[in-house]
Amino acid sequence: MRTVNMHEAKTHLSGLVEKASKGESFIIARAGKPLVKVVALEDAPKPKRRLGTLDGLYNIPEDFDTMFQDEIIAMFEGEEG
Repeated sequence: MRTVNMHEAKTHLSGLVEKASKGESFIIARAGKPLVKVVALEDAPKPKRRLGTLDGLYNIPEDFDTMFQDEIIAMFEGEEG
C-alpha cells in the first residue's frame, strides 16, 4: 500500500482520492509516521452507465462470429493456406 506524506497528500489530493475510489487505498503520514488510511466507501454511489452512447459509430458485420474461421482453424491445425 502506498504511503504519502502530508505535503504530497495536500498537493495531489484530488488524484489520490480518485485512485482510492477505484480501490487503490493509501496511507497519509506525517514525519514518516502513519496517521490515516484512505479507502473507498463500499456503499459509495457508482456512476450510471449510459447505454447507446456509441450507437451508429460502428458497424458489426453479420458474419462476425465466423469471420476468418477457415484461416483460424488452419493456423491451429498447422496447415498452410
